[in-house]
Amino acid sequence: MRLLYVDVDTLRPDHLGCYGYPRDTSPNVDEVAAAGARFGEVYASDTPCLPSRSALITGRFGIHNGAINHGGTAADPFVEGAGRGFRTRNAREGWVGLMRSAGMRTATISSFGERHSAYHWYAGFHDVHNVGLLGEETADLVATVAIEWLARHGREDDWFLHVHLWDPHTPYRTPASYGDPFAGAPLPGWLSEDVRARHWEVPGPHTAQEVLDPSMAERAGELGGLARQPLTVESMADVRRMFDGYDTGVRYADEHIGRILNTLADLGVLDEAAVMISGDHGETLGELGVYCDHQTADYQTTHLPMVIRWPGAGALTGGKVHGGLHYQIDVAATILALLGVEVPASWDGVSFAAALDAGTGAGRDHLVLSTAAWTAQRAVRFAEWMCVRTYHDGYHGFPDVMLFDVAADPHEQTDRARSEPAAVDRALALLCEWHAAAMLRSDAGVDPLWTVLEEGGPWHVRGNRDRYLETLRRTGRSAWADRLAARHPPER
Repeated sequence: MRLLYVDVDTLRPDHLGCYGYPRDTSPNVDEVAAAGARFGEVYASDTPCLPSRSALITGRFGIHNGAINHGGTAADPFVEGAGRGFRTRNAREGWVGLMRSAGMRTATISSFGERHSAYHWYAGFHDVHNVGLLGEETADLVATVAIEWLARHGREDDWFLHVHLWDPHTPYRTPASYGDPFAGAPLPGWLSEDVRARHWEVPGPHTAQEVLDPSMAERAGELGGLARQPLTVESMADVRRMFDGYDTGVRYADEHIGRILNTLADLGVLDEAAVMISGDHGETLGELGVYCDHQTADYQTTHLPMVIRWPGAGALTGGKVHGGLHYQIDVAATILALLGVEVPASWDGVSFAAALDAGTGAGRDHLVLSTAAWTAQRAVRFAEWMCVRTYHDGYHGFPDVMLFDVAADPHEQTDRARSEPAAVDRALALLCEWHAAAMLRSDAGVDPLWTVLEEGGPWHVRGNRDRYLETLRRTGRSAWADRLAARHPPER
């Protein structure tokens, strides 16, 4: 089997045509979906970047693999200790290592491991190609390396190629020569001027008054200018700049996905190759008052696109659409099952290949989703609800518990926690049950989320309390500064 996995960083499903987006962002992805299958309810168990790919590569939740932050102790997997063999568990039982053991040549084209010092990502890969720009490369550079790899190996049997495109990730920096494909196109209607104006008053990193970290703005020249990236959202013109910048990044990535697919066609192997297109997490484009980032365990950050075309698997051909709640590591387990590889008992990911064969598409009853790099939160996705439990608000002022009807309110405009206490009680009970079961299966005996809190909170906000409170006072948000000062004691 030949398997291509295109991993588009920060990709929202609702900004793809095959998921109903009216802008023409994704003709090549849409073509794969039309020939294959689209999954509507796949979620990253852990977000953002480092935790998500750590879960994918290990098949295990962050609470079990240990890597849930972007710095501090919990940015690295748990040490295996005295029981560690000559090869690590990840090398033996990780997703890519298992494919390699099954006889596949494995390759990754990504700078992710270097950008995050996440060198456990490389376990199991024969070939590692790092474009070397720490995630600031554009799709043209990455696709060229992928095409060169395919020229050498594409006609061979049994390979897995992971291609990582960063283009929708902030800062938005699609080359100016690409033009403005969405100039004048209607904006998503939910983010009105009234919503934007309310967001201007809220606190937190990447909110309307401070969309990018000042250090990033200072590096605008290095990044080829930031013409597509708003630094603040002071008007609807900035809202347009955000949506157009993000969508142009998606469209640019899609164009280079087309180049890679065309290479497979030129080699004569496209029709028999499996293709998977997904990402590490989504993005908030104004949801919860957060602009151009992925800081929360909410619906838009955890929800993933998942498009798979698998020749010979009827459920993954012909434009099928599958529901059912799944983790991204369930998809990884399903890929192993389709390859005839046994899923290890240590995995949290569970294959649903048999359900696909039976035509049921059955998923899980609920999911628990975690984040700890910008905020510390766990969320429960069940029925129509997303319930978010906050342990550290990342200076956003979020309530301890939020509840959203994401079926009717996918942009999370109305917190229903007070009006739907039964749904909150159900969610918190599910979270408690999940945590107890997860800790019983934990080799380390430690919940890394508590480690994050003990070390001073999520890495991206750690050590910034006093500076940020002063920023709030300087920018007309003194009332929020006082509330957050009362909530967050002085840092040690």
